[in-house]
Amino acid sequence: MSITKKFYGKTPDGTEVDMFTLSNSNGMTAKIMNYGATITSIIVPDKSGKFDDVVLGYDKLDDYIANKLYFGAIVGRHANRIEDARFIINSTEYNVTKNEGENHIHGGLIGFDKVVWKAEVSTRGQDECLNLCYYSSDGEEGYPGNLDVKVTYTLTDDNELKLDYFATTDKDTVVNLTNHSYFNLSGHASGNILKHEVMINANKFTVNDKNSIPTGEIESVFDTPMDFTKLIPVENGINSKYQQIEFAHGYDHNWILNKGKEKAAEAFDASSGRVMDVYTTEPGIQFYTGNFIYESKNCKDGANYARRSGLCFETQYFPNSLKHKHFPSPILRAGDEYKNSTIFKFSIK
Repeated sequence: MSITKKFYGKTPDGTEVDMFTLSNSNGMTAKIMNYGATITSIIVPDKSGKFDDVVLGYDKLDDYIANKLYFGAIVGRHANRIEDARFIINSTEYNVTKNEGENHIHGGLIGFDKVVWKAEVSTRGQDECLNLCYYSSDGEEGYPGNLDVKVTYTLTDDNELKLDYFATTDKDTVVNLTNHSYFNLSGHASGNILKHEVMINANKFTVNDKNSIPTGEIESVFDTPMDFTKLIPVENGINSKYQQIEFAHGYDHNWILNKGKEKAAEAFDASSGRVMDVYTTEPGIQFYTGNFIYESKNCKDGANYARRSGLCFETQYFPNSLKHKHFPSPILRAGDEYKNSTIFKFSIK
């Protein structure tokens, strides 16, 4: 694998932003910029050997800066939602930014998706890796502790894009990082993902209220439209009268991944033959069907993105886990290391 670097633009305060292109021996490429540690492009072949970009995004940095949909970005400190934008650690209450009504989502107004990360290229075995680092200061968006974060991107000759997450803190805090890429395996400009087939290796999911906040209840997926234990077209259940889907206007839920199972999720597009397998060390995965995409201008290659133009697999600790002690805890203790990995593997069939 090789990595090249190119100047991409400047933020309003004059900070330079670079674009890094990761390439493997099969012709697959992934472009990642250090603004938001954002995946801007993944180009892979279809069953006929035709290469297409399979992630939604923009051409210009200014549009990523204005972007409210988190296209391709790393989100944190806490991905997903925190009810009432507050939590307690060690008997101390912390109030974080309210940026979705009364709740907190994806790290706040200036989360990790809205900052410039320090970039360096290193070598791991025979592969070059892109390391993106960010120092989040105590009190940023209301979170306690100084946090050192690193995300390492590696592209292998097995057509795997691997994301390794690391973090350390000097004070007990909250860390729950994920990547928020929207995938369309037919090509980013090809329309909706309703014909995509999806498998999620989970027998249970966390129940949401009408604001997409987990209530603490856990339910079985079986005999519901939430059952993706086998490959199922997205369109099969997305317009059902099932209350959970009506609340979210589609799928926007956390599935509890089955322990001991290697593959967390799969997406398959029969028209192109492309397959994307997701592997992760995280306990949960948010499957989101782009229910609120309305981007009719400034998108890559002049594309128009409408509702359901892409789907997300956000590997994570469960949303609102700070309110429910039976959920896995996203609290990182001072002196400990946050360490998780996610792989997006592309193939054809």
